[in-house]
Amino acid sequence: MTVYVAVALTTVILLFTATHSSTIGVEYVFRLLQVQDRERAPSSVQLSAARAVLDRFIPSHSSSFQFNIITKEQCGGVSCFMISNHPYSNLLGAPEIIISGVTGVELLSGLHWYLKNLCGAHISWDKTGGSQLSSVPKAGSLPRMKDDGLLIQRPVPWNYYQNAVTSSYTFAWWDWERWEKEIDWMALQGINMPLAFTGQEAIWQKVFAKFNISSSDLNDFFGGPAFLAWSRMANLHGWGGPLPQSWLDQQLAMQKKILTRMYELGMTPVLPAFSGNVPAALKNVYPSAKITRLGNWFTVDSNPRWCCTYLLDATDPLFIEIGKSFIQQQVKEYGRSSHIYNCDTFDENTPPTDDPEYISSLAAAIFKAMQSGDDDAVWLMQGWLFAYDPYWQPPQMQALLHAVPIGKMIVLDLFAEVNPIWTTSNQCMLHNFAGNVEMYGFLDSVGSGPVEARVSKNSTMVGVGMSMEGIEQNPVVYDLMSEMAFQHNKIDVMKWVDSYSSRRYGKFVPSLQEAWNILYHTVYNCTDGAYDKNRDVIVAFPDVDPTVYSINRFSTKKSLKDEDEPFDKPHLWYSTSEVIRALKLFIEGGKELSRSNTYRYDLVDLTRQALAKYANDLFLDVIEAYESRDSYSVAYLSEKFLDLVDDMDALLASHEGFLLGPWLESSKQLAVDKEQEKQYEWNARTQITMWFDNTEEEASLLRDYGNKYWSGLLRDYYGPRAAIYFKYLKESLATGDRFNLQGWRREWIKLTNEWQNGRYVYPVKSEGDALSISQRLFDKYLYDSGINDH
Repeated sequence: MTVYVAVALTTVILLFTATHSSTIGVEYVFRLLQVQDRERAPSSVQLSAARAVLDRFIPSHSSSFQFNIITKEQCGGVSCFMISNHPYSNLLGAPEIIISGVTGVELLSGLHWYLKNLCGAHISWDKTGGSQLSSVPKAGSLPRMKDDGLLIQRPVPWNYYQNAVTSSYTFAWWDWERWEKEIDWMALQGINMPLAFTGQEAIWQKVFAKFNISSSDLNDFFGGPAFLAWSRMANLHGWGGPLPQSWLDQQLAMQKKILTRMYELGMTPVLPAFSGNVPAALKNVYPSAKITRLGNWFTVDSNPRWCCTYLLDATDPLFIEIGKSFIQQQVKEYGRSSHIYNCDTFDENTPPTDDPEYISSLAAAIFKAMQSGDDDAVWLMQGWLFAYDPYWQPPQMQALLHAVPIGKMIVLDLFAEVNPIWTTSNQCMLHNFAGNVEMYGFLDSVGSGPVEARVSKNSTMVGVGMSMEGIEQNPVVYDLMSEMAFQHNKIDVMKWVDSYSSRRYGKFVPSLQEAWNILYHTVYNCTDGAYDKNRDVIVAFPDVDPTVYSINRFSTKKSLKDEDEPFDKPHLWYSTSEVIRALKLFIEGGKELSRSNTYRYDLVDLTRQALAKYANDLFLDVIEAYESRDSYSVAYLSEKFLDLVDDMDALLASHEGFLLGPWLESSKQLAVDKEQEKQYEWNARTQITMWFDNTEEEASLLRDYGNKYWSGLLRDYYGPRAAIYFKYLKESLATGDRFNLQGWRREWIKLTNEWQNGRYVYPVKSEGDALSISQRLFDKYLYDSGINDH
């Protein structure tokens, strides 16, 4: 999740902000910063927008704060906020605290800083418990600042937010009410460089029309609403579509509202640029154009209906024409831009040759297309390809990065908190894949990595940021990472975590502080460098013959042996017994916090985490019984597993952050007729289950990538799927035949496809008491579980 943003010099750069400790990278983007400062919304507009956020966020204190916009010169030449006491705060009705900042974002960052550090408040997404403001004293009694107040400068200018796929995994179905809350949250967290990808298909429709591509030609080009991120990246086409005109118009109108609000707050939204991805029809209109058909991207049988998209060679003159037109059309529609454009031509698409000269010519052409539409254009790209694709060796990286003028490329080091490449490029915090639900993080790295990257020799870092694939999970990680945008020194993370529990719940509870200390050393101390794509058995059931399992019976607890297996193993990097102890402490503190929504979210999440790892072990017990030909134990243990799934569904139903209903219902609310409603709901259901195409006997290669621990999904999909597998285990033992792998696959794929097309309406409100359910499940499964360290 940690993103370091850097300017491309001889290598990639990091995303971070800089104050008086400016990096080389900041010097190279200085001209762009000047242009952005000149074009920023007037002070009166930013003040009005910031005050509106204050009124929405804590209306009881709207008159307690005075906001002032100041210049960078007043901040020492960089962006900052200042907090001081109002000189007439003793007068009735006068403001108590003055917050001054360079932009609306700085003003709201200062508000957050004050509420967090002087009032013990906490800001989080609604789904993760919302904000804790009960600790804020009443208006008229706010804590006073010491002496002359406080000055906080950004160490680097930009705080980046989002991943190219967040738009699909999280934002796909958002209305303006939800978008407004998110932009408020961004500003309060100090985010000033968000991606702004919504509605671009309507822009493309207008651009391609200029090149004689009709709207009907695009029906097979755009993906469905839940899969647009991957059709934009040329990974697939048509899947989940076609997009109705009402969707295109609706999303373009939404984008205009999003951008207007971002600009009003002084943000620098990043717009998309042309990557070369073109519809098949362009080949017919321009038969001499250099258009290449790409290879298969995760379809089960290279099905051309969905795979093998078309890429226009960047060296073809048509590339610059289309790229220029796309930039110009966006500026025409939106009225302006921030001059930073994202383009990831090579993301999960390897170039056809490793010739550095070819790579250099491609990069130069891509940038020329941007610059043709905007003289001040800067290319922002994800550095993810440098970490996962062995194609990108130093010669290829250098060819790509040197082809663009210094200061005109920004590279995001997307997985910096786990596997930083800023020694050879720039850094980012990825943290989450596909919006999977898993307590996970490496807090020590988050609290130190950005500083280490910025102060490293010849650092080209220009920002920090968060590039998770899905949001609304692990609020502790995002709280700390957002703070790092204003930190010049490494944080004492243990001390920070101690204060976090009090801020999160609005009061000090000794058992909760002890529990968080354990979590800091376990689930939030992942140092193994592994990607945390959640592969727990419940949500990512192994599609394999049970005989492939190699059970290690010589350890204190059964586990899979270390040899490579033909499936992804669940990720475990901590002592499960310690996490169970933390859960016991959480439950003990519940009586004092029963009304706290943040507590209830964390309690449900922690109980889910402990039970999910218990389920992994329980599944191995079933497999061991099967290997021993113990029919009775297979029947007993498999039934226990299914009971656990049902119990976990009831647990998740007790908090609105873990419900399937809101995801499905929000998709249907964007439809204008019954056919669209059916299409959108299919998109929503498919993304979190099969994801991509399948045959009757071969599941999608991306199955369960978007898995979720959501109530409703466990009861009606994950549980029945596991039951099918267990049925075939028992049949194998009863008949003495081999496990019927093909029979299992046919039946669970049929179950999946039927569920994808289902129309059952799931609750959007929580039910049940989280504390009592957690206590019951703890006693039932974990109290005498015997789970030891792994």
